[in-house]
Amino acid sequence: MARLSRSRGRVDITAVADHAQVSRQTVSNALNAPHRLHPDTLTRVLGSIEELGYRPNQAARSLRTRSSRVIGCRLLSVGPAGVGGVTDRFMHSLCTAARRSRYDVLTFAVADDQEEIDTFRDLIRRGAVDGFVLPGTHRDDPRADCLRNSPAAFVAFGRPWGAPEPAHSWVDVDGAAGVTSCVEHVFERGARRIGFLGWPEGSGVGDDRHAGWQATCRRLGLPTQHLSLRGEDRIETGQALADRLLDRAQPVDALVCVSDLMAIGAIRAIEARGLVVGGDVAVTGFDDSPLASVVRPGLTSVRQPLEEAAESIVAILTGHLTGRLTDPVTDLKTPTLVTRGSTTP
Repeated sequence: MARLSRSRGRVDITAVADHAQVSRQTVSNALNAPHRLHPDTLTRVLGSIEELGYRPNQAARSLRTRSSRVIGCRLLSVGPAGVGGVTDRFMHSLCTAARRSRYDVLTFAVADDQEEIDTFRDLIRRGAVDGFVLPGTHRDDPRADCLRNSPAAFVAFGRPWGAPEPAHSWVDVDGAAGVTSCVEHVFERGARRIGFLGWPEGSGVGDDRHAGWQATCRRLGLPTQHLSLRGEDRIETGQALADRLLDRAQPVDALVCVSDLMAIGAIRAIEARGLVVGGDVAVTGFDDSPLASVVRPGLTSVRQPLEEAAESIVAILTGHLTGRLTDPVTDLKTPTLVTRGSTTP
């Protein structure tokens, strides 16, 4: 009988019920509410499911359980220079971690916060997702408020900058710690005037990295006044800001940069003056993007533990979805410094 059912195509729930000599509802209970069945009955039904190779239809199960087993996440942009290595790593890691927990990831592209909120509401209304990952958090983030007031569970990839904690679950990378490792690294190699190239004030991530530079320099007894400049995250901006610090009467002997793009601009500025990168002026970046290992000399850069962050995000989110976790959970990951020629004397 089992062989006959296999040969006729996909095994359905009726075939399993006939094989186990139970009702269709009993088979459904074995899959969705096993606690309702006598152990002997459950064993018999599960044995038939295994022998016949029955695989329940996910769409039908979703209707019964009101679960889609899908996580929604905005597709991150690749940045002004088209460098998508870091965002690609995170999205790949998120999809891999979700799949291991038997969830799929639905990605969507939006232009701004409001369009993302509209997408949240549409997906929730249609029952298309069970929860969300909220990437790229920022100050006064309306997306978090929207999801906190919705029936959907969510975990942010990024801290709730400026908001009371813990307002909701989040996972983030400690940018201040990453920059601290950069400052300590160039200090150990003899740098004493360490400049910082950052993003415009108001960026939670950028301000966090700037704070790491400032606090570490002060702890080491190094000057910080007039050694920090900010601008948009572009190679050209990094070059222009580096030029300004190199033009000072007392020029910098190291540049710690908020991103790899800024750092590559700094390298250009140093080389344009006939100086040696790593010898005359050390340079560090942040993110360890593909550019870091392509440029010459190779760029010393902070590598974010995106794979571990994605694993943690999925674990916390599925914990909320299953009811195992009810209170907000936070997880701050520590990055690592990858050293290359840009800091080698």
